[in-house]
Amino acid sequence: GAPLIRDSKRGIILYTVRDAISRDPLSTDLPSGFREVFKALSDIGYERVEFAGYRQHANANGGADLETVEGARLLRRWLDDNGLRAEGNHGFIPPSWPLTQSDRDRFQRTLEIANIIGLDHMGTGNDPTGSRYKADWDVAADKWHEMGMIAKAAGYTKLYTHNHDAAYDFLLDSGPLDDQGRPTRSSGIRKLEYFIQITDPRYVFLEMDIYWAHVAQHRFRTYTAPDGSVQTDIFDPVSVVKPIERRFPLFHAKDGRINPANPAGYDMVPFGTGDIDYTAFFGALKSGHHYPMYEQDNAPGGAANPGQSLELAELSYDNMSALRRP
Repeated sequence: GAPLIRDSKRGIILYTVRDAISRDPLSTDLPSGFREVFKALSDIGYERVEFAGYRQHANANGGADLETVEGARLLRRWLDDNGLRAEGNHGFIPPSWPLTQSDRDRFQRTLEIANIIGLDHMGTGNDPTGSRYKADWDVAADKWHEMGMIAKAAGYTKLYTHNHDAAYDFLLDSGPLDDQGRPTRSSGIRKLEYFIQITDPRYVFLEMDIYWAHVAQHRFRTYTAPDGSVQTDIFDPVSVVKPIERRFPLFHAKDGRINPANPAGYDMVPFGTGDIDYTAFFGALKSGHHYPMYEQDNAPGGAANPGQSLELAELSYDNMSALRRP
């Protein structure tokens, strides 16, 4: 069968190899700093990267902080030299709302830097809000609309928010109120699903972390309905994506091995070595425009195995390449 993920779409978020980026090049022969890590990832076969900030070891080429115009130009040159393209960044999202002038100015600088690097998407590593209440998600939607319009005016089409498992918990939007006047029961809609419904697809996009979506499938199975009955609803990650595929330009392709002893239900493992059915997930999607970014939070091997994260990046790339359309 044809590859499920074309070579030009295979990517990695640099958080996975953060140990290599942050290590001192004067103390190792292993790749260190952005420039050398870009070459290593290109040699493996990756064509796309997603940033998780712009800091590296101070002794690496360019110095510690590349979140400047000059630093962005260096990053762009190194990406181009290695045939790589940056597709996103888990960067600065203003904490204020309404936006303060200082937050607005910093957000504009973040967009300017991202434009120099050539990002097609710009986002965050966090949920829009951690709240379970509709009113807070309404506020988050207003904020993301304004930021999305600012980003689009700066040259972007896709400002994205990234999910963890809690985003797929059930919204508290019904039933008796607590002593603070907040609802205590649920209509059965999940928090991020509500956010998707109330946000404008022209300005607000999403990046599904497929591992955390499966953790949500394990954790959030029941809710208390308005009448007090307990209802069961098993979350299906791909069913969220299918009707609105183009609102999910990026995925975190993070794998997990089932472990009932883990409260999350899964242990995080290299891509292609776990139990998440990526053939079924990507095979269910019609569009080929998505960028799956391999991620593994626990890839670094520390002092015992300093080359581990890049070794697992190669293993995961090979397994991503091996996926075939049924």
